[in-house]
Amino acid sequence: MTSPYATILAGLIRHRGVKGCLVVGETDGLLVDSTLQFGVNGQIFAALTASLFRKARRASQAAGLGDAAFVQLEAENGRVCAVGRGELVLVVVAEPRVNLGLVRVDMLKAVEALA
Repeated sequence: MTSPYATILAGLIRHRGVKGCLVVGETDGLLVDSTLQFGVNGQIFAALTASLFRKARRASQAAGLGDAAFVQLEAENGRVCAVGRGELVLVVVAEPRVNLGLVRVDMLKAVEALA
């Protein structure tokens, strides 16, 4: 049986440079569903990304900017992007060469199907 998020994840993982995509519970950091390539530890990554997204959302609210719509972390060897809706967070981990604009547009469309 496939999960209700399988189509969303399949569409995101097809982007060149995307190493993994996950649906994560925002409050508990539990992995709901994922499509990961070798080298990404889903359970640990899910928990840490949920925490990062919660903190970015709180910081955005504290600054009077409202809810964070899209969170991006750029690191030496790649990027982490997250967008949330309801109690779920959609996360993509990608190589530095990824077409971030295209991934961002697809993530913002896909997040509408969450919740």
